[in-house]
Amino acid sequence: MTISRDNTDSSQFSMSHSISFRRSWIFALVLVLATFFLAYSSPAQETRRLRAGYTSLSGNMLPLWAAREGGYFKKYGLDFDLISMPSGNEGMSALIAGELEFLAIAGSTTASAAVGGADVVALATTVERLVAFLVAAPSIQKPEDLKGKSVGISRFGTSIDTGARLAIQHYGLEPIKDVSIVQIGAVASILSAMRGGRIQAAILTYPSIIQARREGYRELLDIAALGMPYASTGITVRRSYMQQRRELVTNYVKAIVEAIARVKKDKPFAVDVMSKYLRTTDKEVLEGTYDISVTKYLKRVPFPTVEAFRSVVDELALVNPKAKGQDPKRFYDDSILRELEKSGFISALGG
Repeated sequence: MTISRDNTDSSQFSMSHSISFRRSWIFALVLVLATFFLAYSSPAQETRRLRAGYTSLSGNMLPLWAAREGGYFKKYGLDFDLISMPSGNEGMSALIAGELEFLAIAGSTTASAAVGGADVVALATTVERLVAFLVAAPSIQKPEDLKGKSVGISRFGTSIDTGARLAIQHYGLEPIKDVSIVQIGAVASILSAMRGGRIQAAILTYPSIIQARREGYRELLDIAALGMPYASTGITVRRSYMQQRRELVTNYVKAIVEAIARVKKDKPFAVDVMSKYLRTTDKEVLEGTYDISVTKYLKRVPFPTVEAFRSVVDELALVNPKAKGQDPKRFYDDSILRELEKSGFISALGG
């Protein structure tokens, strides 16, 4: 009996030890698999190519294009697909939905989305004037002739829309009441709408303005020449994304700032990049776009400013009561640029 008990105890111990070993092995396997899953599965979104959108085929988008073509994204460990969006509204919708990580877009569209509750913020302003032109058919001989006519824009709520309202008000007319504002869609389609007689005037940017001049359309107003600070084009992200991925976002800003320095100093490179994205070899178009979009209006250091966003908020308040009284500072975060300035990164790029 004693021997039998000893054998039984030994057998039970052996079985218990075997079960314990198997449990430990299974636990270890689960732990390894869990670690593998966390290390490789959860950052799947991070290991895919990142996406940055741009909202018009204009010279204002050059810093983004140059950052890719000049290898500056890769320099800072980033791999991007650049996505062309038909207008600012579509681009903003894609950013909010997480389909884009970054967006080159007007401050007005960013502020409008933020007022509506979207988790978006501007990190930089690359162009601080509303570089756009009011262009009209030859039949429009003077500004008063616009009364009862239609001005074409891309979409309501975009900087092109703001440009139309500023231009109409500049001539003492009232948007909508005196002069209709018509949504056309993509900026590239606006000139076509003028040709077809759907609209009698339009807000155009470079390089579309050059083609319009060639076709005999009359330039009534250079809106940028009014001198109003305005957050025209810049970098916008989801605020939560910036908080979660600050190092990545900082590297993106570095790439854009370095690209700006390059296009300011290297005109042949800049023109080659524009030629690729604007899909033209037309020398007049490329030279004219460079002179306006880079030499004249592209900021070397793209700090957003209170003045530029105050203009945005003031204009937005005219069509959206929720914007009235809003602090311009809530729509931008310049902390990354401040850090880069303090570290000497910006000054090292030269001027």
